[in-house]
Formats: sequence, C-alpha cells, structure tokens
Amino acid sequence: MKTADPELMRAINRFHVMDAIRRFGPVSRVEISQLTELSATTVSAITAALLDDRLIIPLQVGAVRDAGRGRPRVMLKLNPGAAHVVGVKLAPDQISVGVTNFCADVLRSLALPVRIDRQTASVIADLVEDGVRRCVSDAGLDIADISGVCVGLPGVVERAAGVCRQSPILQERDVPFGDDLTHRLGVPASIDSDVNLVTLAEHWFGQTRDLNDFLVVNVERSLGLGILHNGELFRGANGLSPDLGDLMVRPPGGGDARLADVASEASVLIEAEALMRDREPDSAPQTGRAMTLLLQRAAGGDKRCARVLAAAGEALGFAVANLITLFAPPKVIISGRAMATSEYFIEPLRKTVAHLLPPSLADVSDIIVREWSDGNWLQGAAAMTLRDLYGAPWGTTGPAPIREALAPQIGES
Repeated sequence: MKTADPELMRAINRFHVMDAIRRFGPVSRVEISQLTELSATTVSAITAALLDDRLIIPLQVGAVRDAGRGRPRVMLKLNPGAAHVVGVKLAPDQISVGVTNFCADVLRSLALPVRIDRQTASVIADLVEDGVRRCVSDAGLDIADISGVCVGLPGVVERAAGVCRQSPILQERDVPFGDDLTHRLGVPASIDSDVNLVTLAEHWFGQTRDLNDFLVVNVERSLGLGILHNGELFRGANGLSPDLGDLMVRPPGGGDARLADVASEASVLIEAEALMRDREPDSAPQTGRAMTLLLQRAAGGDKRCARVLAAAGEALGFAVANLITLFAPPKVIISGRAMATSEYFIEPLRKTVAHLLPPSLADVSDIIVREWSDGNWLQGAAAMTLRDLYGAPWGTTGPAPIREALAPQIGES
C-alpha cells in the first residue's frame, strides 16, 4: 500500500495551522489543535517554525507568572509585517490597485479611470505597472518590499500558466499577463478571474467565513462563477476558471445562445439603449449612463424597462437553479455593482429558482445579494497571493514557481 508523501503532509499541516491562525487568531496552541484536529506535538513544532520565520507573533495574556495557573497563556496571530502584496482589479472602465500587509489589510489604494477595452494588452500592462509602482510608493514601500502581485480580470484565465485565454475587456486572446508583469516589476505576479478573487474574499472576510462550500455568481459586463468546495476554489485543467457566461442556453424566442448574451449587463445594455433610442432618438444615453437610467426608469414605473431586467433575471435564475441542483451549496452569493442589486432583476431570479428547484432541494440554498466594492476585490487578490505565501500544497491556489520564489523572501522578512 502506497504511503503519503511526508513532505506533502507537512506542507498540508503547516497550511492548516496558518489558516486556523488567520481565521481565528489570536488563538492558542490548544485551540489550534482542536480546530485542525492535529496533535499538540505537531502544532507545537509547526508554530515554533512559524515563529522562527516571523510569519506569526505571540501575544501574552495575563500576568508574567500566575501561581494558580502556571505559565501565562500565549496567543498567536499573523505578523502583519511578514510580507506585503499588491492586488490589481481590471474593470472595463477602471484599474484598481491596492497594497496590503500579510493580514490583507489595505494600506494604500488608487483607482485609474481608463477605458480598458479600448487599449491593447501591452498598453494595459504599462498602466498596471505604473499603477503598482505608484501605489507601492504611496504606501511608503519599495517594489523590492513586495512579495507578490495578483491581477483579477473577467474571462477565462489559466492561472497556472499566467495566461488570460479570453476576456471581454482584452482585444487579444491568450495574453501571458502573468509573465509580462513578473518581467516588468521583478516581482512574482499571477492572474486570476475576478470572481475567484471575490469568492476568496468572501471566504476570508465576508458572510461565508464559516463555510467551506458556496457559490458566487458575479453579474457585471460578463458573468462569472466562483465555486468554493471543501475550502478550495474549484478549477479545471491547468487551473482554468469556469466562465458562467459561456454556458449554452435556449431563450424563449428560440435558437441557442450563450448565457452572457441574455443575462449579463452587456446584453441588457444593448436592449436598453435600443429601447431608449426608440423613445428618445435625439437623447439616447451613453453606455456609461444607460444602466443607471434603465434602473431609474424601471423604478419609476416603466414596464418595458422592468421587463428587460426581469428577462435577464429569469435567464440567470434558470442557470442558478441548475447550479444548486448540481452543487447543493448552503449559500449562493449574487454579486455586482448595479443590475445585480436591483429588485427588478433579483426578484425574478429568485422566483425562477424557486419554481425550478426540485422539492428535495427547495430549502437547501440561501440566495444572498452582495454589492462589491474595490476593497473586496483588492482583499481577494491579496488573499490569493497570501495563500501562495502560506505554501498551500494543493496546486490549485497558485503556480509552484511562485511559491518557490516567495519562500526565501518570507524567511528574510
């Protein structure tokens, strides 16, 4: 019978100890042993090594010595200064950059308004590089102080190779964004789908901190799907992230279509702009204002505008019902900035899900609406890089070369 690789088991145990300290710290060694189900001896050995590496720091609780209780209780927590990382979020109209410490606290951030979808990949890389360098400087750090960078963007991302296969905000396909940024900055850089970053942020800091299984459906210009299963992000071959918008559906009008063509903000805006041009040919809104105007008109009683939003909600509700049938998650988080939080979109979605779910799954999943902020995305990007710093052993969290490059920096922190 083949036995487990001892090095892998040590890496897994170390990761679990680090994760327990991150999630529940300050926490004692006894509590870590209970949370991880590891022996007291194993926990003591791992925490001693983490203290030597200055990844965690002790907090003494109580008097120096209490005759009644023996030695003072020592609590452990992450060392905020152990490392600094940078998170970047690419959106159609903005580049967001943030510098965080080892606890994913945002130390400094900036937003660069720019129409990303009108730029080439090399120009976008220039802008990201400039934004990272400026944000790092504003935080009072040098680029040499940064242990890693993670960029989130919509689309199909092959994280292991650092390649974006396709994105609605990039003109080119198969863009090696990770390697390009690593070369430019001299810092290990990775990329991931933006919905995976917000999924991890939800797991670390949001309403699902105590859950190891849930789904995130991100509704923006495109549609993203984040799947957390057994505490790990689900990925396909070579770390590919699933793109919910690519799912094939058959709309009521007939014919086959991609879900993004009937349920994303981009598809709704096409219908909304056509509708508004029909009504006011001389004052059709620009794309940047069309969604706001559509939501305002729906709230004002415009039934045609409300129907456009309802049709998108029903189409996405059909997909969400299938996802619940497949995964039976305790929570499904619908995230986004504008359309995702509108009652004219979300209520038809909820009703469609309730109608389509089999009775056996009717009470399994809660649907939660979450309006994201730049801080959420940046913390998610930081969390992804920090998981690489932890040395997460499963290979789904980051490319091995990045973890190997970061290891010496952690020891020198």
